[in-house]
Amino acid sequence: MKLAAQIAVVLVALLHLYFMVLEMFLWDRPLGRRTFRLTPEFAAASKSLAANQGLYNGFLAAGLVWGLWLGESGRAVTLFFLACVVIAGLFGAATVNRRILVVQALPAAIALVLTLLGT
Repeated sequence: MKLAAQIAVVLVALLHLYFMVLEMFLWDRPLGRRTFRLTPEFAAASKSLAANQGLYNGFLAAGLVWGLWLGESGRAVTLFFLACVVIAGLFGAATVNRRILVVQALPAAIALVLTLLGT
């Protein structure tokens, strides 16, 4: 169970690194616009906001990696950052798009449960 939890946490961290790249560097490029269903005008106007949002996603990924790197003593760190991801996903689903629930909150919730059970 512990290995499954670690793999799930790594996958959530990788997702957030991907979100960071999309939001910070590809927001106004074809892949970013297609992913987020943006018009070129909106992408250009919101580019700095997206970069800021991407930075936060990078911090979430860093926190998850940090928790894993600390090993058993980092369990609380990992749980904290997974909870942050779940809450951010729930908020995003409620305020932006319900797809965020599946793409962000669900993987983090699964990792959270596996981490809690992995003791």
